Amino acid sequence: MKLSFERIAMVVCLLALGAFVMHSQAPPEKHAPSRHRVAIYHVAPGKHLQFLKWMAEREAVAKEAGAPPTHWFMHTDGASWDYIAIDHVGDLAQQAEQDKKTDALAKKKGLATGTAALLEFRQFISSHSDTYALGPMTAEEIVKDAEKRD
Repeated sequence: MKLSFERIAMVVCLLALGAFVMHSQAPPEKHAPSRHRVAIYHVAPGKHLQFLKWMAEREAVAKEAGAPPTHWFMHTDGASWDYIAIDHVGDLAQQAEQDKKTDALAKKKGLATGTAALLEFRQFISSHSDTYALGPMTAEEIVKDAEKRD
């Protein structure tokens, strides 16, 4: 799927907004950038409430399994997306371990997992995209990282 400049710019702006919100609520801490997943959802017509309930149910299971909270953004004006979700996933091993814990707990609660969960999910959306990003960081931190000489 080709990403338009508008979509890329929107994701970058939302990442910056998320970083600003997180940093404006508490004194700045030293942090190392970490891996996040940014998901952009276009919900199927008439399926918004069902989509949100489905996601909230799975988010509650993930929280119970120890996953950090997802940061949700709801469209109000402008581009065509309905919701953007940003969550911390860590490195690939951390993500796989967290997914395993969450799936085990979901199964205990009688929720679909694997392909069955993917098919349930797809009934609520017309399209979505996921991308992985490193952050949050300031522009200055990115410059310093780019100029490192190993």
